Amino acid sequence: MKGHVILSHGSDSGPDGTKVKALAAVATSCGWRASRVDCRDLDARGMAACIDPRIALLKHKLRPGERTLLVGSSMGAFTSGLASLEMEVSGLFLIALPLEIPGYAQPLDARQVPTTIVHGWNDEICPASAVVTFAQQRCATLLMLPDTHRLADHVEVIAEQFRLFLAAIEAESDLATLADASE
Repeated sequence: MKGHVILSHGSDSGPDGTKVKALAAVATSCGWRASRVDCRDLDARGMAACIDPRIALLKHKLRPGERTLLVGSSMGAFTSGLASLEMEVSGLFLIALPLEIPGYAQPLDARQVPTTIVHGWNDEICPASAVVTFAQQRCATLLMLPDTHRLADHVEVIAEQFRLFLAAIEAESDLATLADASE
């Protein structure tokens, strides 16, 4: 196993949502262990009230010593970013990224790790311009698509971008191992 991919769905979705399900299949086909968290009961508490419990759930899924990637869509992206500040993670793959949640005091922040963001130019919930600025500030890989918040017309494109992300994480790890061996 190459590591563990923990996938988080959006607040109006579930662990069997189209994007999360597609990305879990990609992870598994690439030799990663994939876990899809189920936050539907937490989401019933409301937008701001579900964030800390979602972060706790992500932290609970962590296995010390195992390379871990956090993947999330919308609310799942927001909580994955914040959880990365409290967990040892090797990368973030964030989709339809909100930079703040009304009623929650902390804006989005994330660990400085390899990060890919996929976002829709026509996102009616999370303004594209703010996400572009956030990605630029972090030097994150950014894929902007002609789609809305749900990105429903681009699931296959997102899955292929995720495959590339996994390959880049693996290559980075291989390079680090080579560098350690040559010292």
